[in-house]
Amino acid sequence: MSEAPRNVLDAFLRTVQRQPDDVAVRELHGEQMTWSQYADRAARFGGGLSALGVGAGDRVVLMMRNRLEFHVADVAVMAIGATPISIYNSSSPEQIAYLLSHCKAAVALVEGGDFVERVLAAAGDCPTLRSVVVLGDPPQGTIGWEQVASGEPVDLATAAAGIDAGSLATVIYTSGTTGPPKGVMLTHNNVIAASTAFTSYIGRDTDEGQRLISYLPMAHIAERMVTHYSPILRGSTVVPMADLNDLPKYLVEVRPGGFFGPPRVWEKLVAGVQAQVAARDAETREQFKDALRIGREVQQLRARGEEPTGELAANWEFVDAMVFAPIRAAIGLDEAEFVFSGAAPVPPEVIDFLRDIGLPMSEVYGMSENCGGMTWEPFLVKVGRVGRAYPGTEVVTADDGEVLCRGPIVFPGYLDDPERTVEALDADGWLHTGDIGEFDADGYLKIVDRKKELIITAGGKNVSPANVEAVLKTVPLVGQAIAIGDAKPYLVALLTLDPDAVATRFPGRSIADVAGDPEIVAQIAHGVAVASERLSRVERPRRIAVLDEEWLPDTDVLTPTMKLKRRGVLGRYGALVESIYDGAGVEVSPPPEAATA
Repeated sequence: MSEAPRNVLDAFLRTVQRQPDDVAVRELHGEQMTWSQYADRAARFGGGLSALGVGAGDRVVLMMRNRLEFHVADVAVMAIGATPISIYNSSSPEQIAYLLSHCKAAVALVEGGDFVERVLAAAGDCPTLRSVVVLGDPPQGTIGWEQVASGEPVDLATAAAGIDAGSLATVIYTSGTTGPPKGVMLTHNNVIAASTAFTSYIGRDTDEGQRLISYLPMAHIAERMVTHYSPILRGSTVVPMADLNDLPKYLVEVRPGGFFGPPRVWEKLVAGVQAQVAARDAETREQFKDALRIGREVQQLRARGEEPTGELAANWEFVDAMVFAPIRAAIGLDEAEFVFSGAAPVPPEVIDFLRDIGLPMSEVYGMSENCGGMTWEPFLVKVGRVGRAYPGTEVVTADDGEVLCRGPIVFPGYLDDPERTVEALDADGWLHTGDIGEFDADGYLKIVDRKKELIITAGGKNVSPANVEAVLKTVPLVGQAIAIGDAKPYLVALLTLDPDAVATRFPGRSIADVAGDPEIVAQIAHGVAVASERLSRVERPRRIAVLDEEWLPDTDVLTPTMKLKRRGVLGRYGALVESIYDGAGVEVSPPPEAATA
């Protein structure tokens, strides 16, 4: 392994020197940029920002879709000693005003249209904001992107030599579900330590030739680490994608070498494959089940670092070639060295299915405060656990089960917020995650739930809603699920329908139509009863309601990575929940075999 870079810009220059003519960023059917071009554009954009008076210690906000220009701008800001800070594209003017003011932004780099309109609506509340640079048609009073992009180039080598490794690389703002958003400060040291840990898993320093799709918001720690900092440090090619709905097409055309997705991406992928199989004849369905059984044996061997031999090896070679390889090719993951999920729990059944069909699927566990990952194991996977501690990082559980983390990946604190910093970081440097977990004898961690999100029923029983919801989302047709029952005598659940599954099972019928069909809802309730047999009695929802609308990411009910916003869900559906406890909804009866047992 080579010597670690001094800072992220130093890493960038090493990659430029190592592979100057390789493609660094390319649009799917448009412009592409080599590493040497990347460096030249960043140097010129940095010079343009310097001409606007931006310099060391300033904060620059970026608000744009996933596109080539983001990467240039982010590196340019870093090269002049300022700190680039991405904010979510869906932010309201009020939210933008808060973030601009909180980080004391000097300049905003914004995509045109509605994006810049919202920034300008917020700008009056931010006295530190001097300029708004617009990618697209610049409104009056703003500055055109090309003007900044044609600046006198700064010397990147000199700039890299002047960056202290302990200085800020970026600030990640949390979603603010428990109060105003917190600004997670991440240093160059933090980013490099996270990359070093990743290298220890993969076993090589660089990723030349590997392709990655950038599709989640760059304001999210996972996307910033996986498709911005990682390529800078390791030399892979990034393909930005501006519209989440285009992901299936991009997967097939790009064929990424590695791919991160939140649970909902994997749940939808599995549901789509299963729906296609369910539509085939009975003989084909049975053959697929047989192939899955062979796949299960193989994946369990590989999770122990072994390979199949003899008859099992021959059977696997056959079913993989005839059944699974075409599926992996059809979804665009046939060249993936590893795929992984994070940001929220993913049902074990989803991981098992993907591994059964030959995808190297795993879970990573982390948070913005430790660069998005503190435990992982990409290959020797234990399904239902999120891997072992990152090399060089300590991960333990406290007496109450809370997961604690300490090491070079842990942030130094929240921006201008010493009170909440002390709540998260103790005097010994331990980051208190707020998650309850447990280790097995091999050091693999299992996350039980959020410490603050445990449901305590009226009977005093503690219930993990995430565990219940993971089970509910395995029921056919179910898209999203939330378990509710705090201070109540029993649990109930709200369910949404998966639009792709509805379209496959009931062509031509809308979600609202299917959700209003008593026969279908009764089938879902039965599915909930069967699935709930895996839960303890207190964890089983007694009543459900199937909603007639889809929950969309980056709204009051879901984060951009499709995690539940519990407060938002309860705010939207509070009256419905109360009506369920008053007798509305559908009762979940135990399956016949359980009832007679």
